[in-house]
This record gives sequence, C-alpha cells and structure tokens, in this order.
Amino acid sequence: MVVTFKNIQKVVFPVYKVGSSNWSNSDGLIFIEDQIVDDRNMPGNTIGIRRLQTPHKNLYKINKKIDNLTGILKSNTNIFIDTKGSIFLYDKTYFSKLKYYRIKRIDKKETACLLWLAGIKTPFIIPRPPEPGILYAGVLHFHGLPWVLYEYSETKKKDTRRKV
Repeated sequence: MVVTFKNIQKVVFPVYKVGSSNWSNSDGLIFIEDQIVDDRNMPGNTIGIRRLQTPHKNLYKINKKIDNLTGILKSNTNIFIDTKGSIFLYDKTYFSKLKYYRIKRIDKKETACLLWLAGIKTPFIIPRPPEPGILYAGVLHFHGLPWVLYEYSETKKKDTRRKV
C-alpha cells in the first residue's frame, strides 16, 4: 500500500521502521528477508500482541517506533508497518513551506502541553514541553496555513521547504 500525507489517516499509529522492501506473505505470516514480522494466525488486534504470542523464534527486529506524521517525514526510510500489521510505503509528494516562529508560552496540562507560537492563533498539542533554551519552533504549512509542528530550534532558522 502506498501512503501520502493525503491518506495518512489509513495508517494506525504507532508505526515501525522496516528496513527492507523485500517482504512476503505466506500462510498468515508476514516475512521480511526470511524473518517473521507478523503472525496473523495468532489472536490479537495489534502486531505487538501477535508477536508476543507467536511460537516462532526468528522474529524480525522492529524497534524504531514512530508516533506521528512528523516522525515519518523525518525518517531516512520510507517503508513502515503500522500497529495493525499493514506494511506501507510512504511517498513524499508535496513541497511544504517550513517557517520558524518564536515560542510565546507553554501551558502544561495533565496529560499534554499547549504550545503557543507568535503569529499562530491556535496552539499545538505536544506530549511534553521542549528542552530549556528552545526559543523557536519550525512549522510545516499546507496551502499557506500552519499544519504540522516539525522541529524545535534555539535560534530562528531561515524559512525553507520540505518534501512531505
């Protein structure tokens, strides 16, 4: 399956990096380079539960977990498997402007934080505040509007673009 930013909602996060496009499916088992990635013969809704139950010992190592689209965009690979066990290729198809904004404030809540940026009216929801000394945030734009928080920076970087 090929996924782009337009149909990323088909993917169930977290996803995991898969280092090879040499995969196959046989009798409910998904293989990559002769190692088992997922055993669909086992009960369970997620790849993690099925991997814990499988009697097979030659499991493919999947330890690079990605929790959101930004992680996929920054990844050096484009082949992933989602938590339901679907392998997909992420295809970067669109150039997005990356602009840097000064961090106005961070409101800490019970389970997340609200990141307020100068020049953007709505906050970004982030799992934890950035490190001390971080003064700027890079934001990807879609059709001129703020879209995805991309990175943090101590200094204001030059606006640029990224292929998403």
